[in-house]
Amino acid sequence: METQELIKALAADARRSGVPMALAWSLAAWTAVATAAIVFFFLLGPRTDIASAAETVRFLFKFVVTTALAASAFSLLRAQSRPETGRRGLLPGLAIAPALLLAAVGAELAVLPPGTWSARLVGTNAFVCLTFIPLIGLGPLALMLIALRHGAPSRPMLAGAMAGLTAGGIAATFYAAHCTDDSPLFVATWYTIAIAMLTLLGAVCAHRVARW
Repeated sequence: METQELIKALAADARRSGVPMALAWSLAAWTAVATAAIVFFFLLGPRTDIASAAETVRFLFKFVVTTALAASAFSLLRAQSRPETGRRGLLPGLAIAPALLLAAVGAELAVLPPGTWSARLVGTNAFVCLTFIPLIGLGPLALMLIALRHGAPSRPMLAGAMAGLTAGGIAATFYAAHCTDDSPLFVATWYTIAIAMLTLLGAVCAHRVARW
C-alpha cells in the first residue's frame, strides 16, 4: 500500500470511530463561542459606552479583523485534521485579517501626527488585553484540541497552532467589546501578542494530545 493510500485509510478509520468529524467540529465551534461568552461576561462584560462606540468605524473594525481571523483559522484547522485534504486554497483566507489590519495601521499612521503614534500604540489597556484574551481563549482552545483528537492531523503542531489561532480570534472578538482602545496600532500590537500566546500554547499541547 502506498503512503498516500495509507494516510487516507487511517483518516477514514479515524472518521468512522467515535463522533463524526463534521459533528465534532460543529459542536466544538458553537461550544467554544458559548464558553468564551460565559467567561467574558463573568470576568469583564462590555464597555460602558458600547452604544456610542458602535457608531464609530474604528470600534466596528476590530470585530471585522477578529472574526475574519477566527473564521479563516478554523477553516484551516478543519483541513489540518484531514491529512488527505489540500490546504493551499485555504491559506489566502488566513491572510485577510492581517492584511486588513496592516492597511488600517498604514491609514492611521498617514493621518495622525507622529507625536501621537506612541500613545495610540501603548493605549491604556495593554496589560488587560494580554491577560484576558488568553484567559477567555483557554476554554475554546481546549475544545478545539479535543475535536482535533477525532481527526488524523499529519502535522499536529501546525494543527494545534491553528486551534490556538482560532481560539485567539474568538477570544479577541469578545474582548474587543470591552476594550476602549480602538486604535489599529493598539490592536495590531497587543491583540497580536495575546493571540500569539494562545497559538504557541495550542502548538505545544497538540504535539502531545493530537499525535496519531
